[in-house]
Amino acid sequence: MGGRMMEWAARANHLGGIPRKLVITAIGTFAKAVVNVMNSTTVHNGDTLINLARSRPAGVPLLTVSNHMSTLDDPVMWAFKGFPICDAKLARWVLAAEDICFKNTVLSYFFRIGKCIPITRGAGIYQEHMNEALDRLTEGAWLHTFPEGKVCQEDAPIRRLKWGTASLIARAPVTPIVLPIIHHGFEKVMPENYAFGRRPPVPLWNQEIKIVVGEPMEFNLPVLTEMALSQSRDSSSSNGRWPRTILGGLELDEAAQKCLYMTISDQIRTTLENLRIFSKSYVKAEQ
Repeated sequence: MGGRMMEWAARANHLGGIPRKLVITAIGTFAKAVVNVMNSTTVHNGDTLINLARSRPAGVPLLTVSNHMSTLDDPVMWAFKGFPICDAKLARWVLAAEDICFKNTVLSYFFRIGKCIPITRGAGIYQEHMNEALDRLTEGAWLHTFPEGKVCQEDAPIRRLKWGTASLIARAPVTPIVLPIIHHGFEKVMPENYAFGRRPPVPLWNQEIKIVVGEPMEFNLPVLTEMALSQSRDSSSSNGRWPRTILGGLELDEAAQKCLYMTISDQIRTTLENLRIFSKSYVKAEQ
């Protein structure tokens, strides 16, 4: 299994932290212009996200999950009024597609100092950079994921989720606070097929952006783990490629892990879908 790409650039003390501060400030300023100047943005329950980003129990990580409407979702979705997007210490870590954000050395360095973790799609939940994401949660940091795994600009129900996010929730030494978020409008600011099947060279303007923040989710991991062990006894969904893991004092083989991650993923998907349905009524009420 390969090492971690440019891990040195992702460290807070890299060159005294100056590159990170410069990049976070610059990107934050750009994002604020897109959200607050070029377009009109409405936020529901934004204070919940602000409070959790600024202050939560020591050592407790924050894991935000959202739908994925465009390549601009992160970082622009954090630029609404009142959110400290230019604060490098409070800024989120985010899982980012290696084939999009890490195409060359310059981009890799830029995204690494911007607190992005490269993920190779199709490489599974035990790839080395997923372990890096787990390290960030272990440190009590804030991590954002797009559990659908790719951009979808259709106005459609939340798709089946990848298991990576669920595995991080289950494997984290301290169960993270999981906060669901749904947004609309970024697909109009950065459409995938704008001209000749390509994205526009710059974000579009005069669009309406809606960001709806839900309430923290609860996971009874001891009960879910016991259920997964029980269900997996009658399962044949194991090919022996995953290592056994200890969760809550119980040893889970691959079949049990799959049952557990599927259950957690289904719970997240249901919550996101309910929030998406609520967001549609919320959007109409605001119009």
